[in-house]
Amino acid sequence: MVSEETSPQRLHLVFGGELKSLSGVEFRDPAAIEIVGVFPDYASALTAWRGKAQATVDNAAMRYFIVHLHRFLNPDAA
Repeated sequence: MVSEETSPQRLHLVFGGELKSLSGVEFRDPAAIEIVGVFPDYASALTAWRGKAQATVDNAAMRYFIVHLHRFLNPDAA
């Protein structure tokens, strides 16, 4: 028998790419945006984000972001 999770699923998306400017969040080539993945919780998304951010530290224009998908899927939830 599979046990039910006690906490609600909170999906997070990690993605990134090279920005046009260090002062903005517009991507140089939107077709080249890298989707790192969708993660079941913030902690695992943060781990993936840190890995990608550290791997691209030599390129100041590379930025990775975490999107709280669960907030888009259920905007009425507190």
